[in-house]
Amino acid sequence: MNTNQLKEEIIAYSKEIGIDKIGFTTADVFSELKERLIRQQELGYQSGFEKGTNEERTEPKRLLPEAKSIISIAVAYPSRMRKDAPKSTKEERRGFFCRASWGTDYHHVLRERLKKIESFIHERIDNAITKIMVDTGELSDKAVAERAGVGFVGKNTLLITEEFGSFVYLGEIMTNIPFVPDTPAEDGCGDCRICIDACPTGAIVQGGQLNAQRCIAFLTQTKDFLPDEFRSKIGNRVYGCDTCQLVCPKNKKIDFHIHSEFEPEDDIAKPKLKPMLTITNREFKETFGHIAGSWRGKKPIQRNAIIGLGHYRDTTAVQDLIQVMKNDPRPVIRGTAAWSLGKIGTEEAFIAIEKSMRFEKDEDVLFEMRKGLAFREVQTSS
Repeated sequence: MNTNQLKEEIIAYSKEIGIDKIGFTTADVFSELKERLIRQQELGYQSGFEKGTNEERTEPKRLLPEAKSIISIAVAYPSRMRKDAPKSTKEERRGFFCRASWGTDYHHVLRERLKKIESFIHERIDNAITKIMVDTGELSDKAVAERAGVGFVGKNTLLITEEFGSFVYLGEIMTNIPFVPDTPAEDGCGDCRICIDACPTGAIVQGGQLNAQRCIAFLTQTKDFLPDEFRSKIGNRVYGCDTCQLVCPKNKKIDFHIHSEFEPEDDIAKPKLKPMLTITNREFKETFGHIAGSWRGKKPIQRNAIIGLGHYRDTTAVQDLIQVMKNDPRPVIRGTAAWSLGKIGTEEAFIAIEKSMRFEKDEDVLFEMRKGLAFREVQTSS
């Protein structure tokens, strides 16, 4: 079959199976990306979640020696919940999962659709070789999508499409079929630097360069004690951060509810914080296991929920936090609970911290307890 004809058939088929944008590029080395990755490493800006070496992330043929082309896809997701979605109240404070974690885990949804394209190709080309990747693969989905003309990578380091803004999931198929490549997308940010100025932690160092170690989206996924300077910045986020998307002019009025799989579920996208403190592993898996934000397990989510209660200074959570501080077997959770109690700042909270200090053996937890008690001094001085 003529590759141009096959390309047109793939494009038409992709629309039938729920793919919103598709583009084709070569399997050539991503030279500029390699230079940026090396620089990121030198500066210590990487998250540690990256898969593969710099060579594997920028040289497609290291992953599929026969590769000649890469097919890039984008699937849109919503940016807003319905107007009557639940809101935080003084009695029931809620946290927030970022928009990319709404609905069914996109890794599964996109992989299923890419498999359909893969089968479509193999039915037509006997000697076709393919390899699918969605986010967790070595290649940079954004770099592939940009070179395939799906969109451009903005200063916030997100792939921005003309139709759907940056609210898209990305995936790709490497193949040995030599498709004619599409024209790479051009930069659309111009002089705009709104996302750089709006980033709560200054993680966007400059246009297109992110210090992942300061990025809230990354920090919410870590499992250790959260550094003090970021605790007030996280607010009620339990997973991820959308600030640099929400302020982007390219995302103004963008809100597509095309795919039912990605519709936010009220009590999952905006979970009540207090119940998160005592949720069991089984309950966590049953409730949140189907969303992308569950991949690191319940510990980071619980830690963030505890910080969120401190952020709200939720006095109704004091008894729950005291029990966590006294009984949870994990030092990070006990210590963060002590800090949060101090942040809430009731006398009952301070007394509980002092009592628990008599029995606590872990030095890190004791350190957090002392920080919790320090809030009393701040209250007194003010």
